[in-house]
Amino acid sequence: MALGSWPWLFGVQVPLGALSWWLSLRYLPPSPPSGHKFDPLSALLNAIALGLFIPGLDGIGRGQSAIAIVLELAIGISVGTVFVRRQLTLRAPMLPIDLFRRPVFALSVATATCVHAAAMITLITLPFYFQYVEGMTPIEIGLLITPWPAVLVVVGPLAGRLSDRYPAGLLGGIGLAVMTCGLLLVLFMPEHAGKWDIAWRMAVCGTGFGFFQSPNNRLLISSAPPDRAGAGSGMVSTARLVGQTTGSALVAVVLGLTHNSPHPVVLGMHVAIGLAAGFAALGTMLSWARLA
Repeated sequence: MALGSWPWLFGVQVPLGALSWWLSLRYLPPSPPSGHKFDPLSALLNAIALGLFIPGLDGIGRGQSAIAIVLELAIGISVGTVFVRRQLTLRAPMLPIDLFRRPVFALSVATATCVHAAAMITLITLPFYFQYVEGMTPIEIGLLITPWPAVLVVVGPLAGRLSDRYPAGLLGGIGLAVMTCGLLLVLFMPEHAGKWDIAWRMAVCGTGFGFFQSPNNRLLISSAPPDRAGAGSGMVSTARLVGQTTGSALVAVVLGLTHNSPHPVVLGMHVAIGLAAGFAALGTMLSWARLA
């Protein structure tokens, strides 16, 4: 850390951290300790599995040797299998495998993983296209992507209120159908489209994503037993991070496999956005399945 940043650190971050700590002690209800010890072996197996599987996917895009890619993927999958089997034998597993026997819980996690993968693929791929094909500046690119998160500010609270009256599977299915349509609109967007044509397509994607996220998170946590609410809450973050990491790695794979084509960025964008639309469509079907 630069020396000049220390005053800012002590002037802003430390008081805010202390304030958060004090508010949590003052207003949050006391939580009894679980009594479960930390499982270092599960943590190690988890780190090895993800630490090899994701780089293995990324190695395809970076042109890594086939032997290294196969070894990374094979070891990652093998260690991941051992990790999952170990979780089935624990009373308080790091990964709540037992909760996946609940169909609503499993479908909610799978839906979230697909949707976050679709969102990450889109938000990583489009800046390359806008810069190298459309010739836009970083500021213009940021402004064109802004409608997606900006719409969430309005749609997210609305979807949260609607989830009090309507099933999350219904709201999520409608939202993801809208998101899929938005991604298809981006996929078939004309070359050198105007900024308004790009912005409203991003707003459509953000609208669909917003209608999905809040109801899905609520259903995922509430579908776990009350004494396992912490595990359900943890799976919200796990599904998001797994989807985002997988989506990022898949972008590298797509761009790596298409870099020798006559128009690599254009082809890579179309393949990646098509893949994102496929993930969103799969998420739509999984969300509708929760109504059954």
